[in-house]
Amino acid sequence: MNPKQGSRRNFLFKTIPGIMLTVIAMPKFVKGINKDISAKRLYNLDMQEDLEKIIKLIGNKKKPLKWLFTGDSITQGASHTLGYRAYPEIFAERIRFEMNRSRDFVINTAISGNTSQDILNDFDWRIKQFCPDIVSLMIGTNDAAIIRNTSPDAFNKTLGSLIDHFRKLGAIPVLHTPNTIDTKRESGKQRKDIVKYISVIQKTARDKKVILVDHWQYWQSHNKEVISEKWRNDALHPNGKGHLEIARLLFSTLSICNDKSFTCTGKVNFNS
Repeated sequence: MNPKQGSRRNFLFKTIPGIMLTVIAMPKFVKGINKDISAKRLYNLDMQEDLEKIIKLIGNKKKPLKWLFTGDSITQGASHTLGYRAYPEIFAERIRFEMNRSRDFVINTAISGNTSQDILNDFDWRIKQFCPDIVSLMIGTNDAAIIRNTSPDAFNKTLGSLIDHFRKLGAIPVLHTPNTIDTKRESGKQRKDIVKYISVIQKTARDKKVILVDHWQYWQSHNKEVISEKWRNDALHPNGKGHLEIARLLFSTLSICNDKSFTCTGKVNFNS
């Protein structure tokens, strides 16, 4: 881009003064999360438009935003957080307190055990009535369970419909892959083919040009830490530490990390 015309880097700096939000600067934010995640993977042309829209919305201090999180037990933060905050709550701390957007609302309509079809069936109650500006969706872990009898093709269709519904509301979708699971420890090997459903999420994000927070890929590349630092409470569900890692990757993907931020550092002793 011609510097005289104004680069995207300059656009982001002008949008939110005082906060380093550019992808170019992103690896400098938080040690341990960005050093091995290239800007090219976290930020690609497919999600450029939506990311710039979110950054611009955050930069407008006069307009409060409604952030809606939905999904299954992971997003709900049911049981397995053991009293610690789930990632939507950590996000609320970051956006409402640390970033001084106190009038923003962070709404969580996730329900334990849900599939993508459950959310679509309950769309008006779970999403539409809140008129959200941004909808964050993590789903697929239950769709992948054999007992649910949901094929990857059916999951693909439902997930695409959800994204289209978000767009029709005027909301910006943010799509997540779920965290990795221990298929060897999982009771009944219900989700032995979950990678097929992860691929559906990744492809949907590319095809529909949606922001993707790829926890599956990140947890795979940090499997040693997942095990040694105990990011999961069982074979499936993240614990407090796991939820903090989910939140940190979300912050990095949205370019709202800062190494002086408590929520972004990940330096929490969960064993004390």
